[in-house]
Amino acid sequence: MRQASIKQHEDHLAFQISALGLPKPEREFVFHPARKWRFDFAWPLIKVAAEVDGGTWGKKKSGHTTGSGFAKDCKKGHAAAILGWRILHFPTDQIKNGQAVLVIEEILKEIK
Repeated sequence: MRQASIKQHEDHLAFQISALGLPKPEREFVFHPARKWRFDFAWPLIKVAAEVDGGTWGKKKSGHTTGSGFAKDCKKGHAAAILGWRILHFPTDQIKNGQAVLVIEEILKEIK
C-alpha cells in the first residue's frame, strides 16, 4: 500500500478545516520578514500556524526527523515565537484520525 504524500495530508487537513466551517487559513504563508520560512497553514491576523509533520512514524527518515533537520525546525520555531506566533504541529496520524482539526477548532474558538 502506497503511503500518502505530505501534500495529500495537507490537502486532507484543508478539507477538514473547510468541512467544519472554520476560518480559511493561508497556505504556504511566509511569516518572517528576512527569511523564506513558511507555515503549511496560517491565520496571520491572530498569529496561529499549523504544520504537518511527516515522516514521524515511517521507517524512512524525512528531512525534519534527522538531527540537522530538527535543529533547523527549532530555529524556525524560535524565530516564529519571537514574532508572537503560536504553532501547532501535527503528525500525519492526527490528521487521519481527525484530532488535528479538533485542536485547530479549539484554538480558533479560544482566540476569537
